[in-house]
Amino acid sequence: MIRQTTPADIDDTARVFSVSREAAMPFLPVLHTPEEDRAFFRTRVFPTCEIWVADENGITGFIAFREGWIEHLYIHPAHHRRGLGRTLLAQAKSRFAELQLWAFRKNYNAIAFYEANGFRLVRQTDGAENAEREPDALYSWSRQSPLPHRGRGLG
Repeated sequence: MIRQTTPADIDDTARVFSVSREAAMPFLPVLHTPEEDRAFFRTRVFPTCEIWVADENGITGFIAFREGWIEHLYIHPAHHRRGLGRTLLAQAKSRFAELQLWAFRKNYNAIAFYEANGFRLVRQTDGAENAEREPDALYSWSRQSPLPHRGRGLG
């Protein structure tokens, strides 16, 4: 079941964020404690984003977005390859005609997922301006895009 979040979902959403991020991106430094992640979701993500969750007897994935931006899309590793990411992404695509997002360049699975869902590479950075200091890439999607485009190598 896909549903919009309630304030009662903050802790579970933050937990999915932490577990999923660690599993998908073990190359990232751990910058925050679980309590700091919960505080971040409580004070920054929930007040500024529309958040939808996949709920299968507990939150198994979520998307947080705002006008023009996808801030977070995470699926618990035990629930990968079930179409949850695509379903959650469709929520944001249904609300906005254009979306952008940042992805770490080493997160190959996420990049393949976004490109398969019509996102195009806009630019790459060396990571000097993100907290993790990890090279990343900006992607964009537009409802007016003719066909999904596979970006050039991310090397």
